[in-house]
Amino acid sequence: MQVKDEEIFGLIDEMGNHFQANLNNRYLRQAIMSMIVDRQSWNLIEQFTEKSSYYRLQGYHLDELYDRILAMARFVHFGRREIQPHLRSLLSRLGSPAGISMSGNDRVLREMSLNNFSSNLNILADMIDRLFQKVVAIDMQMHRHGVPAYKRVKELSELGRYLVPR
Repeated sequence: MQVKDEEIFGLIDEMGNHFQANLNNRYLRQAIMSMIVDRQSWNLIEQFTEKSSYYRLQGYHLDELYDRILAMARFVHFGRREIQPHLRSLLSRLGSPAGISMSGNDRVLREMSLNNFSSNLNILADMIDRLFQKVVAIDMQMHRHGVPAYKRVKELSELGRYLVPR
C-alpha cells in the first residue's frame, strides 16, 4: 500500500532542505563524506533529501519510508559520534573544498556551519522523530487488524538511541 500523505511529503521536503542547506553544504561536505556510513544508507539519504518529488507521484511504501528514516537516523548517530567532536580539526586537515576561495563571506559562512553543526544535527533528529511518529500513525491506521509494518523492522527499536544525544 502506498503512502501519499501531504503532511509526510511536507516533512520530507523540510528535512531535505535542512539537510542540504545546513549539514551537507559546501563547507561541511568533505567532513560529512568522511563518515563511515554504508553505501546503501548514503543512497537512501540522497534519494530522501534530493529526489522527493519523484515519490510525490507514486507515493512511498511503508518499508521504503522506514528504511529512509533509519538511514537518516544513522547519519545523525554517526555525525554525532564521528564528526561532531572533531569537526574543526577534520576540516582543517582536509583543507578548503575545491572551488571555494576563503573570502571574508566564505569564512563567516564556514564558521557558522561549524558552530551550528551540533544544533543542526539536533534539529534533523527532531524532524526524523516527527516524521517517524506520523508514519507510525498512518501505519497503525492502515493495519488496524494486523501487524503494523514498523513492528517487522527490528532496527527501528534502535531509533531512539540513534536520535538522542548521549
